[in-house]
Amino acid sequence: MRATMTTAATRTKPFFRADHVGSLLRPPEVVAAREALARREIDAPRLRAIEDAAIRAVVAGQERVGLEVVTDGEFRRENWYADFIGRLGGVEIREAAANPAFAHDTTSTVRYVPKNVVTVAPLRRAEPILVQDFTFLAGTTTNTAKITIPSPSRLHFHGGRSVVSSDVYPDIEAFFADVVRAYRAEIADLEAAGCRYIQIDDPLFSYFISERMRAEIVANGERPEDRLRRYVQLINDCIAERRADTAIGIHVCRGNARSAWIAEGGYERIAEALFGGLHNDHFLLEYDDDRSGDFEPLRFMPPDKRVVLGLVTSKYGKLEERGTLLRRVEEAATYVPLDNLAISPQCGFASVVEGNIITPADQWAKLQLVVETAREIWPDA
Repeated sequence: MRATMTTAATRTKPFFRADHVGSLLRPPEVVAAREALARREIDAPRLRAIEDAAIRAVVAGQERVGLEVVTDGEFRRENWYADFIGRLGGVEIREAAANPAFAHDTTSTVRYVPKNVVTVAPLRRAEPILVQDFTFLAGTTTNTAKITIPSPSRLHFHGGRSVVSSDVYPDIEAFFADVVRAYRAEIADLEAAGCRYIQIDDPLFSYFISERMRAEIVANGERPEDRLRRYVQLINDCIAERRADTAIGIHVCRGNARSAWIAEGGYERIAEALFGGLHNDHFLLEYDDDRSGDFEPLRFMPPDKRVVLGLVTSKYGKLEERGTLLRRVEEAATYVPLDNLAISPQCGFASVVEGNIITPADQWAKLQLVVETAREIWPDA
């Protein structure tokens, strides 16, 4: 299968045939430096200098395998959301004794427990959060630099109304309005710094597929369908004022911590609400194994939306066969035009600092496979 037509000349927003979700395995020196900072053996500037060197190297690695879009590997983060959410005023991130999110995993002895996010005071963004990180990243490359941010729904899902102070926010809509103000301000500052590709990472949407996770919403006294619609509106409100040339990609994650996962089941249950309801530019969807279901829910994708198919797993080292990837893209193209498709790993390689149970060599081989497969399908892109 080969696409002979390209829209590269007419695209006004970043979109790449070979993409990746963002996080990459932290090198040992970064992990060691973070631990040394916690022990107060080094200071924050020293940690940042070590991160700077590691980011330059990992950007060069992405360029070597042929990626046209690069990230900083999320090397400055403890995990995919906490370093961002934790810098919002009024928010506390607390250790959790238990959380049902990863309880279903049976493939690993790792039992990752997500922390709880609790809003205890008026939610405010006092200063830019990721602008400095973006500026450094953009200065290391001539390729497109992508920034990833956690979904605003992470401030609410685990606990719902109970994790937002009723004294501070007797009206929950006032809380959502403050969330929107914070996200709009961050997006505007990133755009002012030159960022044109922002990815919103949202594992919470996949929870609405899972009966186990839907039960958590019911236990909070809500209907899953109502909360799903509210989250769609929340994201739409957050991105409503972006520039016309800024691409918003939404990664619908199914859980990714130490090679463990959360949700299983096809996208059918949420496809119409998400694909037709969100006002983003493209989706990055997980399709790396049978847990993700088939491509039929893609029929709900509007003609102006693009889809990055996460066909290559970031959880395990075994390399996929290119022929299998080609066949799967061809199958997806029966629901979404081939010119609106791209491929990537299904998720990042290190959503938490410890990383997935995979080697750096395997990581780079998988990224190389994504690039080579994309070139075969879209040679003129």
